[in-house]
Order: sequence, then structure tokens, then C-alpha cells
Amino acid sequence: MWAQEYEKAQMKTITTTAELATYCAQAAKYPYVTVDTEFLRERTYYSKLCLIQLAYMGEGGDDAVLVDPLAEGLDLAPLYELFKDENVVKVFHAARQDLEIFFVDQGIIPKPLFDTQVAAMVCGFGEQAGYETLVRKIAKDNVDKSSRFTDWSRRPLTDAQKTYALADVTHLRVIYENLSAELEKSGRKKWVAEEMAVLNDPATYQADPDNAWKRVKTRTSSGKFLSIVRELARFRELHAKNRNIPRNRVFKDDALVEIASTKPTSEDDLGRSRLLLREARRGDIATGILAAVQAGLNTKPKDAPRIDASREKLQVNPALADMLRVLVKSAADNEGVAQKLIANSADLDAIAGGLRDVAALSGWRKEVFGADALRLCDGKIGLAVKGEKVVTFTL
Repeated sequence: MWAQEYEKAQMKTITTTAELATYCAQAAKYPYVTVDTEFLRERTYYSKLCLIQLAYMGEGGDDAVLVDPLAEGLDLAPLYELFKDENVVKVFHAARQDLEIFFVDQGIIPKPLFDTQVAAMVCGFGEQAGYETLVRKIAKDNVDKSSRFTDWSRRPLTDAQKTYALADVTHLRVIYENLSAELEKSGRKKWVAEEMAVLNDPATYQADPDNAWKRVKTRTSSGKFLSIVRELARFRELHAKNRNIPRNRVFKDDALVEIASTKPTSEDDLGRSRLLLREARRGDIATGILAAVQAGLNTKPKDAPRIDASREKLQVNPALADMLRVLVKSAADNEGVAQKLIANSADLDAIAGGLRDVAALSGWRKEVFGADALRLCDGKIGLAVKGEKVVTFTL
């Protein structure tokens, strides 16, 4: 029924700046606009924006549109002005990758921002609040997934692609209104606002080449080894970024670790690598690898990177950690919040080991769990079973 409605409306696609300006001016009259994107990233460092979907309040054919960023001459400036309008809430689902695209393009983070995935976890829809689940449970509909993995850069788009893309923002209106009302009723709007802090932080979308090594998993904590890893990861990040190619097209993590271990000094040495791609054994990449290895070897011990082993060295009381797991599950059940959103297993071990700089001990998490967790650690309260519930009691 929904698809037929939008087929009648000819599934409007905006291809000119003037059309986009008209639509955004109309959208600005409403309290919120739902937003989604389709993009490709398999062959590039930066996501290639292929389609933008927008919808404001309403049920007619003009309130939801597709915007074709690949259309010749189309300027997204009117959309970015709408993103800056703080009288209009910008609603996304699982927003991070979408937001990164807009931040990289124009340095803009839409405000105010609402992520229905986060809100759903706060409202008790579980730890993996997928879009399809919310459509089914809240909008009482199903999502046709057949167009999900199509090539969104190809033109013309098929009617099936357009229908799929528009569904992402039309269903999102019902989901947003439902979750927003639930948050208002429960008094938890500030909880979601706290979670939005990461998405509103520009640092979330800025890849720092100097910190790229932290994403590489290694089993060695040697300063010299980590120095080479850092230099190799920095070179890979910059090379991939400057040529707009995926990091793995330069060399993969397992090749990086192998190189840091073997410490090659010539292209002949690189030729003996088991894991390095053939094109990386010569030319600019080979030159960069050898220079990075040498820079790592020349790093002074005091300047070598160090793995934060503070949590690994914690003296975790296993009994206390188990009690904290019971406590957090109880808090999640009582509050109807996804347990993972309150604290994960590593957080609980950290608290049991004496660390206090843990997210679970601040903000709204402290209200529902952290305060009791600290009292439990200090021996001020205990846990007991009362019926089907776990309750605390004062010692």
C-alpha cells in the first residue's frame, strides 16, 4: 500500500539546486525532518554519496523526496542550511556513517540531532535495535531488503531502488514520533541527549594518522615494534586518504604486523613477504613502507608508543565482577534499557578492579546503576533475590 502511494506520487527525485531549495524551505516549517543516505565505500577511502532521502511530517506524495547528489550542477547548500536550522530536529537511524559524509564534505554536523537506534536502546528495544525491527514493531510494516546491496551510483535508479530508499525515511517518521513520545513520557530525553554527545563531536569523524596504529591488533608491547607499527599505520592512512582508496588496498593489518616483525630494508626484502600485496612491493608504497620502518627503528625509546595496559593489569575481584553483572542485568531489566548501553563486560571488570573513570559511573548511567555499583564495591549494600527480581539491601 505504501509503495503504491509513492508510485502514484512518481517518487519525486530532486536534481536541481532550485528544487532542493524549495523543498528545504518547506521542510523548515516542520519540527523535524528524517534523513538517510545511500553510499558506496568498497573502493574508496571516503564514502561516495550516491543518494539522500528526506521526509518531513505528512502523508502525501510531496513530503518525502530523493535527492540525487550525482546530478550535474546540483549544490547541496540548501540542505546544509536546513541542517544548521536548530528549530528543526534532524532524525537519523544509526547516524554515524551518514554524519561522517556531511562532515567530510562541509564540516557540518546537523543540529539538533536524534538517532533512533540510540533512542530505541533507551526505550527497551534491545542491544541491536535494527531498523527492520523498529519498522516491524513500531510502524507495523516490513522492509523489502532486495535493493539494499545494489550499486547506488548507477543511473537511472530503478523503481525498486527508489521505493526501498524512500521507505527508509517515511517509516522513520513513525518511529521517531513513537520513540520521542516514549522518551517524553519516561523523562529520559536527557539520556538520549547525553548519548548524542559523541555524534555531535567533530573528533568522531576525524581520522588522526598519528593514532591509526591503535586500531591494529598486536600481541607485542615492545617499544621498537610499536614504533614501526605506528609509522606504518601513519603512512598507510595518509597514502589511502590522499589517493582516496581503502586502507586495505595499500596493505592489510596482517601484512603491517608482518613488516613490523621482519623489519625489511630493501625492495628485495619486501618481495619475500607472504602477506604484502604484489603492487605494494614496489613503487610509492614500497618506498613509503621502507621509510616508515626506518623511522620506527630510529624512534627514541622515550618517544615510542605504549599500549594502555592499565586494565590488563587490574586485580579484578571475580566475585565482585560477577555481582556487578547481576546488578547491571537487574538495572537493565528494571529500567527497560539495553544492558550493553549501561555497561559492557570490560566496564564491569574495570569497576571491580578499582577504576572509577568509567562511563557507567557518570551521567544517567550513574542514576540507574553506577551509584549502586559503587556502594556494592564499598561493601555498603548487598544483593538478594525477591521473587523474580534482584534487590539491594543495606549492610
